[in-house]
Amino acid sequence: MTDRDRTDPDRAGMGTRDVEKRWRDPAALRRAALYVVSAVGVAAIALAVFLATGASNVVVAAIVPGVCLVGAIGALVIGYRSYRHGGTWPIWQGAAWFLFALMLVSLSLPTATVR
Repeated sequence: MTDRDRTDPDRAGMGTRDVEKRWRDPAALRRAALYVVSAVGVAAIALAVFLATGASNVVVAAIVPGVCLVGAIGALVIGYRSYRHGGTWPIWQGAAWFLFALMLVSLSLPTATVR
């Protein structure tokens, strides 16, 4: 592999592209951001339903972190598919980590209703 092959992203192999920090893919960033906003929106609706029902049902409280968990796993699946096709997968991994963190924060809802 020549020096030109290492610097040209079109010529570089998958291994070289994985370590590049200069990825620029605005379309993938918009898709990931829209995905995260949609997942957070659904979780917010579930939170509103939980609060409207009196905040005492554990099953309804578990829907909020469940939505975040499913959203995070979905983002990881999309990221893996993007990786397999040579796309910018770290954007999707970041979206998954954000949703996992939100899930951990929202786990306080079902535990608060048990007490």
